[in-house]
Amino acid sequence: MIGKRIKHYDILEEIGGGGMGVVYKAKDTNLKRAVALKFLPPELTRDPDAMERFVLEARAASALQHHNICTIHEIDETADGDLFICMDYYEGKTLREILSDGPLAIDSALGFVAQVAEGLAKAHDAGMVHRDIKPDNIMVTGDGLVKILDFGLAKLGGLSVSKKGKTAGTIKYMSPEQASGGDVDGRSDIFSLGVVLYELLSGVVPFKGDNDAVIIYSIVNLEPASLSTLRDDFPPELDRIVFKALEKDKTRRYQVVDELLAKLKSWTRTRESMQEHSGPRQRSIAVLPFANMSTDKDQDHFCDGMAEDIINNLSQIVGLRVAARTSSFAFKGQREDIRKIGRHLGVETILEGGVRKAGNKLRITVQLVNIESGYQMWSERYDRDFEDVFVVQDEIGRSIAGALEVQLTERDQRVLQKVQTRNAAAYDFYIRGRESFHRLGFKTLERARNLFTSAIITDPGYALAYCGLADCHSFLYLYFDNDKTNIEIAVTASKKALELAPELAESHASNGLAVTCDKRYEKADEEYARAMELSPRLFEAYYYAGRTHWVRGDLEKAMEFFIKASDVRPEDYQALLLAANAYKGLNRPTGFEEMCREGLSVAETHLEYEPDDTRAWYLGAQALICLGERDKAIEWIELALALEPSDSLTLYNVACVYSEARMLDTFFGYFERALSSGFLMKAWIENDPYLDNARHDPRFEKLVNAMSS
Repeated sequence: MIGKRIKHYDILEEIGGGGMGVVYKAKDTNLKRAVALKFLPPELTRDPDAMERFVLEARAASALQHHNICTIHEIDETADGDLFICMDYYEGKTLREILSDGPLAIDSALGFVAQVAEGLAKAHDAGMVHRDIKPDNIMVTGDGLVKILDFGLAKLGGLSVSKKGKTAGTIKYMSPEQASGGDVDGRSDIFSLGVVLYELLSGVVPFKGDNDAVIIYSIVNLEPASLSTLRDDFPPELDRIVFKALEKDKTRRYQVVDELLAKLKSWTRTRESMQEHSGPRQRSIAVLPFANMSTDKDQDHFCDGMAEDIINNLSQIVGLRVAARTSSFAFKGQREDIRKIGRHLGVETILEGGVRKAGNKLRITVQLVNIESGYQMWSERYDRDFEDVFVVQDEIGRSIAGALEVQLTERDQRVLQKVQTRNAAAYDFYIRGRESFHRLGFKTLERARNLFTSAIITDPGYALAYCGLADCHSFLYLYFDNDKTNIEIAVTASKKALELAPELAESHASNGLAVTCDKRYEKADEEYARAMELSPRLFEAYYYAGRTHWVRGDLEKAMEFFIKASDVRPEDYQALLLAANAYKGLNRPTGFEEMCREGLSVAETHLEYEPDDTRAWYLGAQALICLGERDKAIEWIELALALEPSDSLTLYNVACVYSEARMLDTFFGYFERALSSGFLMKAWIENDPYLDNARHDPRFEKLVNAMSS
C-alpha cells in the first residue's frame, strides 16, 4: 500500500493496525492535509450485513463533534471493494505507547482519563457506546489533548463473547456484562475506563489470566488488588473512586460518566487544596463509633461522644485527614469488612474501640488498623476513673499521631492538650446535647438546648457547651421560631464562649452565626475569618460563612465558601449542592452542572449507608431535577416526605423541586405548608434560584409579603 494512491489519497506510511484493520498516514491531495485512513479487514467488508452495520455506525460516529473524539470525515471504498474510512491524523502517542515507560504520575493519569470521560459523555448523550475503550484506542497529541479513536467500529467487531468463547475485542478491558455476552450500555464504557485508569496508575491491568476463560472468570468474580498496595505514593481515598467504576454490578457503578468525571475533578481540587495547606504528604484516618461494652445500653451516647471528640481533636492536626463524623458514624452497628469501610471512606487507617463503664470505672480499648493489610498498627487498653476520660482522649490522639508518623506542631500540641471541662457530668450532658443537635429538627434542637443548658449549670466554665447553646438558638430562630429572644440568647451564649475560650475556633464560628441572625454581617465576617485563622479545617466556619453570604445576596462569596467547606470535608454533600445553588443563581451553567453531578454523587454514596437522611434526599432531588432526571427527582422527594412529612425545612425544599419542574399548583401547596409550619428564612427565599419559576405568580408575592422580615 505504501506509495499507492487510493482515490485522492496518497498512502505515506503504516501507523497502526490490529483486529479492526490497518491504519495508514496519507495525504489528502484535494485539501493538502495529512489524514489517517483505516482499512477494514476483508472478512468484515465482504459481509453485506457487517457492511451495512458499519456504515450506519460510522455515520453516527461522524456526527460526534467533540474535541476529545477523533473526527471521521468520510467512508469510501477502493476499486477492489475494500472499505475504508478517512479520519483526522494526529501527531502523538497512544496511551499504550505512553504506558511502555511504566505507570503514570497520578495527575497525568487523572488528566487523561478526565478527557476521555468528557468525550464519552458526549457520545453517550448521543446514544452511542464505544464498547472497546482501552489504551490502544486513546491517542494523546503533542499538546496533551486526548482523542478517542474507533468510535463506530467496536460494534462492527462483534465484541460480545460468542458461544465458542471467542471475541474480536480485548477481553481484559471488558465489563462483566460484556464479557458474559450480555447487553451493554454506557456503564460498560465506564467499567472499561476504570480498567484503563487502574492500568495507568499501576502499570498492570486489574484482571489477568493465562487465557480468555481465566480472564473472564476474574472479571466476573474476583476483586483486583488495591492500588494502594501497588505503589507507595498512592492515596487510598482515590481507590474508592477507581473501585466504584469497577463495580461488577452495573447498578452500583457510576450511572453516567459525568458522575465519574465530577468525582475526579473533586478529588483533584481537594488534593490541591490539601497540598496548599499541608504539603504533599498527608495521612488519613476514620474513627468509627466506639462499641458499648457495658450492660447499660443507655451508655451508647457516651461511646459515640468519645469517638466524636477524638474525631474533632484529630481533625485539627494539620498533617492528618480525618473522615467526618457523618461518614464514619454511618457504619455504626454494621458488620462490614474493615477494608471495605476504609475504601468507602477513602482512608488508609481506621480507629475502632469499645467502652465498658461500671459505676465510676472505665475500661477503654482501642486499636488502629491498616486497611490494606488488615493488621493492627497500634492498640491499647485504658483502665481509668470516669473523670480521666479527657486524659485518655489526649493520649489516644498522641498515640495515633505517633503510629502514623505525623509530626505534631506546637499548635497541634495545644489542640490535644485542650480540655474544655473536667466535670464528667457536664461532659455527659454535652455529648447528649450534641447527639440531639446533629438531627436538626425542632424537637431535637429544643432537647439539645436543654441538655447544653444542663451542662452549663453543671460547669459554668464549659465554653463548648455555650457554643452548642448558641447554635441551637441560632437554628431555632432561622428555621422554626423568629422570636427575637432566640437571637439574644444565641449572641449572649456565644459571647460567653468567647470570653471563656477566645482561642477556640468554635466560639468564633458560633458567634458569627448568631450575629448573622441579627443581620450584623460585617461582624459575622470578622468572626468567621478569626475561626478560620485559628482552625483552618473547621468545616462549620466555612459552611456558616457560606450561609451568611447567601442570605445577604452575595452568591459569589457564598459559592466560594461552600466550595472551601467541601474541600475541608469532601464527603459532605450539603456544601457541594449549596455551591451548585449559588452557581445556578449566578447563571453559570457549566459550573452549576458540574457541582450538581459532584454533589449528587456524594449524596448517593452517603445514602447507601444513611438512607434515613432526609436532607440528602431533598437536596439530591434538586440536583436531579436540574439535570433533567424528573422522575427520579420526584421519587427522591417522596422518600424525603415519607421520612419528615411535616418538617418545614423538608416541605420548603420539596416545594423548590416542584418550582423547578414548573408544577406551580403543587409547588404552592408545599410552599404554603412550609411557611405555615414555621419556615421563616425570608432572606433565603429572596435569593433562592429554585423559586424563580414561581416568582411571577401573584400567589408567591402574597405569601412572601405576609412573612415577617
